[in-house]
Amino acid sequence: MDVPSRHLPADARRAETVDTVLALAAEQNPSEITTAAIAQRMGLTQGALFRHFPTKDAIWAAVMNWVAERLMARVERAAQSAASPLAALEAMFVAHAGFIAEHPGVPRMLFGELQRGGDSVTRQMVQTLLGRYRDRVRALIEQGESGGELDPQVDPEQAALVFIGTIQGLVMQSMVAGDMQRVRSDAPAAFATLCRGIGSKR
Repeated sequence: MDVPSRHLPADARRAETVDTVLALAAEQNPSEITTAAIAQRMGLTQGALFRHFPTKDAIWAAVMNWVAERLMARVERAAQSAASPLAALEAMFVAHAGFIAEHPGVPRMLFGELQRGGDSVTRQMVQTLLGRYRDRVRALIEQGESGGELDPQVDPEQAALVFIGTIQGLVMQSMVAGDMQRVRSDAPAAFATLCRGIGSKR
């Protein structure tokens, strides 16, 4: 294994730490990842790691911030390139699945944080991310209903939850199968099934 340079700018080192945590999370239970394991994978001492992050929680917060920024930017770009609300929903769904396939450690980190007891900063960050995502999906569903593209009798809030739950279901199935690429390949058919429930009945 190549040992990364020990002399990186602070921002580059923090970015490398985030990448390392996500890589480790794809291989094992995130709750079992230690700062020693992170430092070892990076070819650093724990002391060097803690010069960039004062605590393990600070590392986890950086990872959650990275996930929130990258995922929301990815799905927003996909939605903005679509010609209609329904097309935007499909683009978001497929883009989200692609993001998970490319970063299989992400769902493990998110699920792990939601399972933690208490009200940690990182758990709040995950809840905020899910709230932002749900609001964006709900807004598109409302636009689709107003334009006659989606069934106006569908509750936008519940439909948004089903949208997110469908992606989460694909992720869980892929994790059980031990093949995170399945979430990408199964996404189009899953969205088509979802559409049959929210599509226009006019």
